[in-house]
Amino acid sequence: MKFEITPGVDWVGKIDWELRKFHGEEYSTHRGSSYNAYLVRDEKTALIDTVWSPFAKEFVNNLDKEIDLNQIDYVIANHAEMDHSGALPFLMHRIPDKPVYCTANGLKSLKGHYHKDWNFQVVKTGDKLSLGKKELIFVEAMMLHWPDSMMEYLTGDAILFSNDAFGQHIATEHMFNDLVDQSELFEEATKYYANILTPFSPLVTKKINEVVAFNLPVNFICPSHGVIWRDNPLQIAQKYLQWAADYQENQISIIYDTMWDGTRMLAEHIARGIKQADDKVTVKLFNISRRDINDVVTEVFKSKAILLGSPTINKGILNAMSALIEMITGLKFKKKKAAAFGCYGWSGESVKILTDHLSKAGFEMIGDGFKAMWQPGDEALAQALAFGKDFAGKV
Repeated sequence: MKFEITPGVDWVGKIDWELRKFHGEEYSTHRGSSYNAYLVRDEKTALIDTVWSPFAKEFVNNLDKEIDLNQIDYVIANHAEMDHSGALPFLMHRIPDKPVYCTANGLKSLKGHYHKDWNFQVVKTGDKLSLGKKELIFVEAMMLHWPDSMMEYLTGDAILFSNDAFGQHIATEHMFNDLVDQSELFEEATKYYANILTPFSPLVTKKINEVVAFNLPVNFICPSHGVIWRDNPLQIAQKYLQWAADYQENQISIIYDTMWDGTRMLAEHIARGIKQADDKVTVKLFNISRRDINDVVTEVFKSKAILLGSPTINKGILNAMSALIEMITGLKFKKKKAAAFGCYGWSGESVKILTDHLSKAGFEMIGDGFKAMWQPGDEALAQALAFGKDFAGKV
């Protein structure tokens, strides 16, 4: 499958309708995804990126129907992660002498993945590759989201090939942003940023401002996953700047796990207390053992404060909560407040464990948390309600 973006620029990637887990099992893709590759034809022809390795043969065979592979003059590898470079070995077996353009870190990554000594050409920000009437200008994008990442700007057509930046995991036959459901588009774009790019927010801001300073027109932003931005394409860059600025909405998320419903009961009463104290704040509850962890992380990203709850088991916390803690610690959220709560039978360590983890993850802690012994009765539930009110007042 291919379609035209502008005369001389075609999408030649792969739509993966069936994908439901990405990065192994680390990222949920409820709406599938795409692996976007682009063919740019002028006096010379450049192929920008490939697709994930399970689709390598299909990709190269389809590409061969579109163009004699020997007519590809340049292969550009924006990022060595295998969802973008996975078809390179199969392609380069057919055209072994063609130059492969990448960053210095890309050279290390590609050799590390594939152990091949292809005709690598290392580029840096500002380097240009003439295609004839048009040029590709290379822009390094280190840590967005790997050390090897880069983008290109195509003069004439004013297209930014942005690799992983500005992408979303969506499988759709309508490959332009103005043709898809806008709520789904921005839901997936937000989730993508929250779960992948949040740790690199300072670099996001720096890189976007650097690209904007070039003062170049942008008619299209072509990412490596999801739809192409053609209607007001810079709107997604503006969103990234908002998201990179310690983003939060007027939302408090309560995330818990529970064994015999005691911690759930506390969560619900804490929520009522928050709403009684502040009826304008959005309060959301999530049982982490029954919800998708990436969706919950997205809600943490949107929240100005969170509360984590777990009963005590074996002097620790439940497994699903441990996984969440691990994720939010790595994502390095900033300027968010938090507290912990939970039930216990005889030892009661869970609240302190959660409090310590949240503090180490960079959250501003509101008090020492709240815990209730055994199944909470009327008195404990009233205390949970008061705890919620107090938390809302301090947030």
